[in-house]
Amino acid sequence: MQLLFQYAQQLKRGKNTKSISWKLDAKRLLLFLGVIFVASNLRAPLTSVGPVVDQISKTFSLSNTAAGLITTIPLIAFSLLSGVVPKFSKKYGMELVLLSSLILLSIGLTFRSLGSIVTLFLGAGLVGMAITVGNVLMPAFIKNNFPNKVGAMMGIYSVVMNLTAALAAGFSISLGQITGLGWKGSIGVWLILALISIPIWMPQVKSKKKARKLKVQEGGFGTHLYKSGLAWAITVFMGVQSLMYYCLAAWLPKIMQTWGMSEGDSGWVLSYVHFAQLPMALLGAIIADKMKNQKLLVGSIGVFYSIGIIGILVFKTEYIILWCILIGLASGLAYSLSMLFLVLRTNNTTQATEMSGMAQGFGYFIAACGPPLFGASFDISQSWRFSLILLLVMGLVLIFTGIIAGNATKICES
Repeated sequence: MQLLFQYAQQLKRGKNTKSISWKLDAKRLLLFLGVIFVASNLRAPLTSVGPVVDQISKTFSLSNTAAGLITTIPLIAFSLLSGVVPKFSKKYGMELVLLSSLILLSIGLTFRSLGSIVTLFLGAGLVGMAITVGNVLMPAFIKNNFPNKVGAMMGIYSVVMNLTAALAAGFSISLGQITGLGWKGSIGVWLILALISIPIWMPQVKSKKKARKLKVQEGGFGTHLYKSGLAWAITVFMGVQSLMYYCLAAWLPKIMQTWGMSEGDSGWVLSYVHFAQLPMALLGAIIADKMKNQKLLVGSIGVFYSIGIIGILVFKTEYIILWCILIGLASGLAYSLSMLFLVLRTNNTTQATEMSGMAQGFGYFIAACGPPLFGASFDISQSWRFSLILLLVMGLVLIFTGIIAGNATKICES
């Protein structure tokens, strides 16, 4: 507002407005870069684990159920803390809370790669706590700062997350070899990205002292949110799509290894899923934002997921790139819709943050059950068949709740 006031004053005085315009452009560029770098830290620390989970299991003699906890612990953090994050945001401002999360992420990534089983699980918890903040606040932050470009910015945000997730999975084994640290290097190298992101995000906090607090005058939901069928449909949709994603992120490389694929190639199998997510992550949100409702897109998710999972069940490693592409298209579109529902079904930033806290709090509780159950099923049956059938069943739940969430209505009207 101060910049706009100065701009108006200079217009009255007939002064050159180029310096003000440049400041506004630089400010928007820093804002855009801040979103990009925060997004880049929200998936890579998790997807880098899948390709090396077998190495970690052998190092600490972990069962598949216990190994699944490496992925599940962050999801538990998502579940337990998602409802608390909006309260911190209201008190301290989104920008400051997000900066604190990047610092916490750096600490967690350091702990996780120290090489003991205690620091491994402790670091996983800290990483989960840090990523929770970004998961909850970034959709509301984008709604607040890019109100006329929500679809495009949510698409870019999703693309960046999926691109870094793909690179983390694909290069996980190679990074461990290059650093000479094995799995510790594979999952620890992402500390560098977190440290780079801290100074890039800092201007958002500094400018105009700036923890931008959520406006109290914006009406929230209160207890009405938890009585809304639409809100619960969004929540379950969020949870099930996350469960399916994290089961595959944790176990797809191990499944491929069990069926004879090398460790290096198995990491790239997971990358194919993430690369296929990119077009849907970008275009899905933009297209969905312009549609009257999103039911057709939900149906497409169900078809792609079903064909991809059945293809893996029947053909195993054969035609794996095709099955990964279909799963990636479904997963990318499902995530984009789950984020966009938080914005489209609410009226203001406060409501979007409250809905995000509910959807991710309860949703990630659902998701947290996935990876250990997936691994336990193999421990019991010594076959991945039942684990993959579980994903098919979850796909049906995803379609049912997605159709409800795809209705063109607001939560307060449902």
